[in-house]
Amino acid sequence: MPAGIDPVAAAGVSRLSALSFESASAAPPADNPASAASFATSLAGAVDNLQQLQSTSNELAVQAVTGDLDDIHRATIAASRASVTLDLVVAVRDRSVAAFNDIMRMQA
Repeated sequence: MPAGIDPVAAAGVSRLSALSFESASAAPPADNPASAASFATSLAGAVDNLQQLQSTSNELAVQAVTGDLDDIHRATIAASRASVTLDLVVAVRDRSVAAFNDIMRMQA
């Protein structure tokens, strides 16, 4: 494969945007409203990214079914990416709920 050609971009599928988290040593205190807003912004961005991936997957699936899609791999890759991203979001949600419940039990 020639250098400089990205097979994912060539297929018309955008890369997942990574969430960036600060290291523990540079992290602001937990009661800092700016850190809560930053986390909320990151979480909202991740959900928006998930919605975009699912929308792209659905569009490509419709194109594949109607015969308008020449490369079925694009639909398969988009569906896989949407599925893996959904699994990640569900795992983060489950861990967040578990952490919240643990905190509530400590306070009781």
